[in-house]
Amino acid sequence: HYQRPTRNSPSWAKTLGGYAPMQSDERNLSLVMDLYEMTMANGYFSDGLDKIKKVTFDVFYRNNPDNGGYAIFAGLEQVLELVKNFHFSKSDVAYFRSLHLFSEEFLTYLESYHFHGDIDALPEGTVMYPHEPILTVTAPMLDAQLLETAILAEINHQSLIATKTNRIV
Repeated sequence: HYQRPTRNSPSWAKTLGGYAPMQSDERNLSLVMDLYEMTMANGYFSDGLDKIKKVTFDVFYRNNPDNGGYAIFAGLEQVLELVKNFHFSKSDVAYFRSLHLFSEEFLTYLESYHFHGDIDALPEGTVMYPHEPILTVTAPMLDAQLLETAILAEINHQSLIATKTNRIV
């Protein structure tokens, strides 16, 4: 059950005409993924690749929005928040257990999971072009797999908003 913070809550910032939540309010987006990513992560864990096999993936996009000549990179703050707060709650793990798809060892691992990789990215507000890396994740295969969808969603959404704003202002 979500309860809206009050005016006196330290996580709220004063804005014109009222109060708005700060970006630092914790959001756990661990379930923003396809079941496929969890089953792949379970496979990596079962094969012992959770710690030894590092991979690198680049985030890029194929086409500029509305056939414009560029896009604006945004979402880095949200991605870093995502990585910082990414964890699996007891109810998350209980849900995965109810699916009978994952090993008990993997589910136990998820209970204390935290990200073990590096993220490099363009600075916020940078003009970007199709097919060029805008954010790079280097991490064990399991970590990269678990965060892929949420990272793509954050960057795509925030960059689309920044690009549209830049074009209409």
